[in-house]
Amino acid sequence: MRDLNYQLKQLCRRNRDGSYATQAKRMNHLMLIADQLHGLGFRGMKPRSLKQKHVDALVKNWLHQELAAGTIKNRMAVLRWWAEKADRRGVVAGSNAYYGIPDRQFVTNISKAKAVGAQDLEMISDPYVRMSLELQRAFGLRREEAIKFTPTFAERGDHITLKASWTKGGKERDVPMRTSEQREVLKRSHRLAGNGSLIPSERNYVQQLRLYERQTANAGLSKLHGLRHAYAQDRYEALTGWKAPAAGGRVSRALSPGQRVMDRQARRVISRELGHIREQISSVYLGK
Repeated sequence: MRDLNYQLKQLCRRNRDGSYATQAKRMNHLMLIADQLHGLGFRGMKPRSLKQKHVDALVKNWLHQELAAGTIKNRMAVLRWWAEKADRRGVVAGSNAYYGIPDRQFVTNISKAKAVGAQDLEMISDPYVRMSLELQRAFGLRREEAIKFTPTFAERGDHITLKASWTKGGKERDVPMRTSEQREVLKRSHRLAGNGSLIPSERNYVQQLRLYERQTANAGLSKLHGLRHAYAQDRYEALTGWKAPAAGGRVSRALSPGQRVMDRQARRVISRELGHIREQISSVYLGK
């Protein structure tokens, strides 16, 4: 393990702010950031080595990758935590706008749905990464949920249950089993994982996450959060009988009063299935 990775782990162990889930996510972010700094040519760093040039290089790299604004802002929050705990507060600007990081765009009628087909999956050599992608596509799972997925725990007959330790926010949730495709994907996940998860026994979560990132990048696959957008739009059409605004359907103001009731009900269902507390976030996936 590189010195910076090790010392950032020690920094986390000395400063246990937030819930266990928050601490784990912070640690994962810091390990990724440390690896990226190493990849950008910054070697021999320690936590107190953090400088403005390191922050600038990281942000430039994230913007070049076209990461979602929310993802970048989450990483900036972790960088500020690091700077605070290492007594380097002044090296990270207080405003994300200083770095040219765009605001989150919560409502859009431009579809961000992503399709991953058989040819795409054939380019992924690791069977566990490939299966995680299939689960993301079939059930609208987040990346972390699909990597930590344990079929023997999740399968509940007419739905799957996601363990709290897999999910953003640390809340268990259910996703219905509605299609033959979902059942087939789940069956194959059982065969691959056995009694375990989609992290093979010789790896831990961080190692599997890095393999996922490397293999999907090498296969030319990006913006895979779009698989959740595709799930949400398909689900909306199944629940209402018409396409979501982001998928080319009518905008909300063009719906009849009865259709608006169905629209609101569908959005509540989809928000729950995607693991969002606020119904309004459905507009990110479906348009308005």
